[in-house]
Amino acid sequence: MSAGMAVERTGAFVTGILSEAGQVVLLLVAIIKSLRHALPPWKQVVKQAYFIGVESMPVIITTGAFVGMVLAYEAYGQLSRLGVTSWIGPLVTNSLVLQLGPVLSGVMLAGRVGSAMTAELGTMAVTEQIDALRTMGVEPVNYLAAPRVLTATILCPLLTGFAILFGVLAGYGLCVYGLHVNAHYMWVHTQEFLDPFDFFQGLTKASVFGCSMALISCHRGIHTRGGAEGVGKSTTAANVETCITIIVLNLFVTMLLSLFI
Repeated sequence: MSAGMAVERTGAFVTGILSEAGQVVLLLVAIIKSLRHALPPWKQVVKQAYFIGVESMPVIITTGAFVGMVLAYEAYGQLSRLGVTSWIGPLVTNSLVLQLGPVLSGVMLAGRVGSAMTAELGTMAVTEQIDALRTMGVEPVNYLAAPRVLTATILCPLLTGFAILFGVLAGYGLCVYGLHVNAHYMWVHTQEFLDPFDFFQGLTKASVFGCSMALISCHRGIHTRGGAEGVGKSTTAANVETCITIIVLNLFVTMLLSLFI
């Protein structure tokens, strides 16, 4: 491959990424404008709240619990050599609250919720149901995208809170009842090194990740073309883009929030 071709392909790749990001931002602007004029249909909001919130609870709780136990077990293996096993508490809690809780919850929701959103809207797009909504005078952004984005933005922090809670409890239970770590000192050290602002950081990240997941999924779904094959491609693309976006945003949101410490 010649140097010119490599530069051309790199430029096309970067341009494609910027174009996709711009279209997602435009969708967010359109949703905000639609919310200024009319609230989304409450039936759609309730439906999405049940789908995103209630039906995601088993996945979120299981993920949080086992991640908490893995962190606690690995930390015990290292800290027991130094004789400071009571420090497992703050290590596990801070890891879950600041990083692993929001990121893993976002990734799990991208796989479960985001893929379903893209597939549903993509099917509606290729079967011309979205065009039919426009014909009937219904704005697809307000009827389809706004309820999903709004609900995901609100509920993702709540789901992340459950993941953190069950992760901490599972790690605590493994340490105290399985590895016989002193429960009192572990709890004392956790309180000493956990700041309320840490929870604000973690839940803010979760809200940003939830909003990004819903925006990307809705954008990919609404603009799906090419029949059943197109639906599959859009669903895969939305899942991959959401996971990468969450990882990238995690860095920038962390750096931004650290300015307020």
